[in-house]
Parts: sequence; structure tokens; C-alpha cells
Amino acid sequence: MLKFRTEGYNGYSVKYSPFFDDRIAVATSANFGLVGNGKLFILGLTPQGIRAQKTFDTQDGLFDIAWSESHENHILTSSGDGSLKLYDITLSDFPILTFHEHTREVFSTHYNLIEKSTFLSTSWDGTIKVWEPQRTTSLWTGEHGGCVYQAAWSPHHPSILASVSGEGSLKTWDPRTGQQAAMTIPAHQGEILSMDWNKYHQGVVMTASVDKSVKSWDLRNPGRPLQVFLGHKYAVRKVSCSPHDGGMFLSGGYDMSVRLWQADQPGGMQKVGGNEIGKMDAHREFVMGLDWSLWGKGWAASTGWDEHVYVFDVNGPAVQKR
Repeated sequence: MLKFRTEGYNGYSVKYSPFFDDRIAVATSANFGLVGNGKLFILGLTPQGIRAQKTFDTQDGLFDIAWSESHENHILTSSGDGSLKLYDITLSDFPILTFHEHTREVFSTHYNLIEKSTFLSTSWDGTIKVWEPQRTTSLWTGEHGGCVYQAAWSPHHPSILASVSGEGSLKTWDPRTGQQAAMTIPAHQGEILSMDWNKYHQGVVMTASVDKSVKSWDLRNPGRPLQVFLGHKYAVRKVSCSPHDGGMFLSGGYDMSVRLWQADQPGGMQKVGGNEIGKMDAHREFVMGLDWSLWGKGWAASTGWDEHVYVFDVNGPAVQKR
């Protein structure tokens, strides 16, 4: 397992580059994101360990990042001042574009994995916005209600996205058909802090909540969850589905653990409890960000409020098997 310290800055998000197998980015905030500035870290994975290749200081804390799907050196940041900024990591520390329509903190951003030329953002102001890099005004706005913690484009359809919020619902949207949600699922009793699409099973979405559970949903039959995964002792802050295995995913939370799960196939028997197959306990504060490598099967990265980034093999000794 490799580690890197983001000294003085608490980690919120970590993302592997879709172009380079040895590059990751980390979004951080000073003072746990409550007040103060932030820093974007561009890190290289080398035979000597993780090394900082470049850093960008920001006036406000950073909560999420998204690599461009069409330009290898472009990366988006979302921050506490309500803005998104686009950086070219080969240039100086000034962003090349700023997108600023949200009136509260921007908690997530995500590039369209299929269409590749649009990205989205979600905010504490209760909205989701769709943008394209060529213009600084949004293309579409959806009113979710409550703080929208995360949204992501479907990996199977270029015009469909899903979002989760503080009022406990999972919503799907098609911006081509207007500003109303296509579907609303009352997924959890408490706030939903994270979601992710299954990369192999079309229409399957994972949600993670302050109620300490992760749930999987089939959008074709949303009356009840496919599975409920219990194991975290406190709120689950992040869920991330494997790009290599349709049944495997990671979750991280306020109990400072990263947990590895194996889900049943959609359509199988529904279970409560889930299939936890491993746990990584290196963090000493809240786990806030998780991501899987697209290149090395089983490799993943995590970051948290303990000012550390870990890169590890889920099949290796860093993850204690159940």
C-alpha cells in the first residue's frame, strides 16, 4: 500500500486519471472544509512511492474533482464559494475557466462518460446544473430539493443522470425532457451522501446514507432495494462501483473504514446485511473519497480528513478479508 500526506489539508475527493495509469488527483480543504482555502494535488505513482507533480492553491475549500473525458490535462474542481473551475495542469496556477451560477457550496461534479463534452454539478442550493466547457452559462438546471450531495451521468446512456440529496431521495433525470425528475425513489430515511452507477448492469444504482447503510436499486423495479448492505458503524460518506467487476464495490464512512463488498446479481434473492468481503482500516479520520483505477484491476485509492491518501490493492494485505 502506498500513502501520501496532504499536510495541512483534509481530503475530500480522489480521482484516477482516465488517460494515465500513474496519475491521480486529490481535492482538499483546510480546516475540514468549514472555513479557509483549499488545494488541488496532482500526484504521480512512481517506483519510489507517491510524489506530488503539481499543486494548485485555491481561495476556498475544494469538495470534488472530475478529470475531463476528452482532454488529458484538464480537470474540474468544485468549491465552497459556489463555483467550478477548470484547470490545465500543464499551465500556471490560474484556472482557465470559471463556472459560477450556484449560490451555495458545490459538492460534486462529473463528466459525461459517453458524450464526453458535458459535465454536471450539484450544490447545497438544491440544484443540479449541466454545463459544457465552451460556455460559462449552464445548459440546464434541475431543482432537486434539499442539499444535492452527488449526481453522476449514466455509463450506459448519454442523456440520463441520477442524483441523491439530503431529503433522502434518489432521482433520475433526462435534461432533454425538461426540468422535472423522471423518477423519484424514497431510498433512505436519512440524508443520502453518495451514489454510483453499476458499470455492468444497466439501471442499477448504489446509494449510501447517514443511516449507516448502502443500498442497491434496479431502476426498472424501484419498489424496494435489490440489497441492503450493513456493516458501517456510522454514516456512509462514499460508495464507488468497480470498473472491472459488476458485483464489487467500495464504501467509506465516518467510522474511518473502507469496506469491500460483493453484491448479488440483479434479479437474485434479496438480502439484508450484504456480503462484506474485506475492510481497510488505515485511516484515522472520516473517509471522504474513493476511486477505482481503470488500469490495474483491483487497485483503488482513498482519502480522508486525516490528511492522507492511500493507494492499495483490494486483493492485497492492506484489506483484511472476511
